[in-house]
Amino acid sequence: MAAIIAVVATLVIAVPVSVLVTSSVQKKTAKSKVGSAEEQARGIIDEALKEADEKKREGLLEVKEESIRAKNELDKEIKERRAEIQRNERRIQQKEENIDKKTEAIEKKEASLSAKEEDLNKQKEAIAKLNEERVQELERISGLTSDQAKDYLLKIVEEEVKHETAVMIKELESRAKEEADKKAKEYVVNAIQRCAADHVSETTISVVNLPNDEMKGRIIGREGRNIRTIETLTGVDLIIDDTPEAVILSGFDPIRREVARIALEKLIVDGRIHPARIEEMVEKAQKEVETMIKEEGEAAVLEVGVHGIHPELVKLLGKMKFRTSYGQNALKHSIEVAQLSGLLASELGLDVRTAKRAGLLHDIGKSVDHEMEGSHIQLGVELCRKYKESQVVINAVESHHGDVEPTSLIACLVAAADAISAARPGARRETLETYTQRLRQLEEISNSFKGVDKSFAIQAGREVRVMVVPEQINDADMVLLARDISKQIEEQMEYPGQIKVNVIRESRVTDFAK
Repeated sequence: MAAIIAVVATLVIAVPVSVLVTSSVQKKTAKSKVGSAEEQARGIIDEALKEADEKKREGLLEVKEESIRAKNELDKEIKERRAEIQRNERRIQQKEENIDKKTEAIEKKEASLSAKEEDLNKQKEAIAKLNEERVQELERISGLTSDQAKDYLLKIVEEEVKHETAVMIKELESRAKEEADKKAKEYVVNAIQRCAADHVSETTISVVNLPNDEMKGRIIGREGRNIRTIETLTGVDLIIDDTPEAVILSGFDPIRREVARIALEKLIVDGRIHPARIEEMVEKAQKEVETMIKEEGEAAVLEVGVHGIHPELVKLLGKMKFRTSYGQNALKHSIEVAQLSGLLASELGLDVRTAKRAGLLHDIGKSVDHEMEGSHIQLGVELCRKYKESQVVINAVESHHGDVEPTSLIACLVAAADAISAARPGARRETLETYTQRLRQLEEISNSFKGVDKSFAIQAGREVRVMVVPEQINDADMVLLARDISKQIEEQMEYPGQIKVNVIRESRVTDFAK
């Protein structure tokens, strides 16, 4: 019992003590925790204040930068506007200066016009005064009656009319003689134009006959080396097709084609066909063709009966044997023109030799027109001048197609002979029916256009002359009309070479002095 009481007493004493001790410890712990929390709070507040200051400074900096940027942009815009205003002011000032200058010029013109007007008025007054003085002087001098004055005037007029009539009659007589001479010459030329003449036509390819079809393989050679060698050396295409025992030579240059033909025939006869032999035969053929050209030129000169032509011109004439124009051999054409020119010259009492010479050389430019730039007329004139031909021959060459005006009757005769030789039906490769049909179609196309009065197809259909109504077609419309006619001819017709379209607008005014 005592022990229990002692335990109870101990508990009674120990419990309050432990409570006091525990409470004191808790108070100390709470105080320490409160102190640390206050320190943390102060640290947080300090950091928050620092961050707030930093953000405030950053915000102020951003505001300052933004304001500075806005100010710079505003200054830049102000400068640009000022510069634009200055430019506008300068332009306005320049315009004002130009206006002032124009105003001054106008004022000067007005002043000059007013001065001229004053001068004109003064002149008019002076003329009027002179007329009055003349009338007064005539009234003073004329002591005649009206009938006497009329008789006197009629007598003067009658004498003047007699004199003018005599002069006019004399002029008419001389003009009638000139017209009669021209008409007589035209009649002679037209009569000679009706003469018939031979013509030739040439092909644009050459055919070489072979002894057998095995020769084709030998001409081709191993892997085609022989045919390639021939084509390379001559510049001519060899067409070896199914045609039995024949090889076709095709080329734009007739001289090269002739060289290839002669060389190939020699190779076939020889039988040995290889590149070295081909070169040898081509060289021989070239020499043979050169000799042939010279001989043909000399034969042409001898046939026409013209002497003293430069040897180079003779060679060029020989070259024309291998030149064709619409199927007509150029050398035969030149010989024919020379003969016709001589006939015309003899009929008209002109120099026959000069006429023949001009006719023979009129197309000499065709021998080199595929080698040099320029038309055959320009080249022919240059060649004749180079080899010292006379001015009459040069003008005949230059004017035989109407490019320039002829300066002599011989030039006119050469042009007429050229037209006779080239333009007559059958001289060139086309039938009479095709020829007449082409001429008729040319005129129909030309007449179909509005404003065309009439048209004529001339030069064997190589030229069409279109006469227009001057009241409906002006000078500017003529260019368009010529182009439209040319386009329609190209679209609707087929023809060799080219067709020249000449649009002619002519105004005539006729009056009679009675």
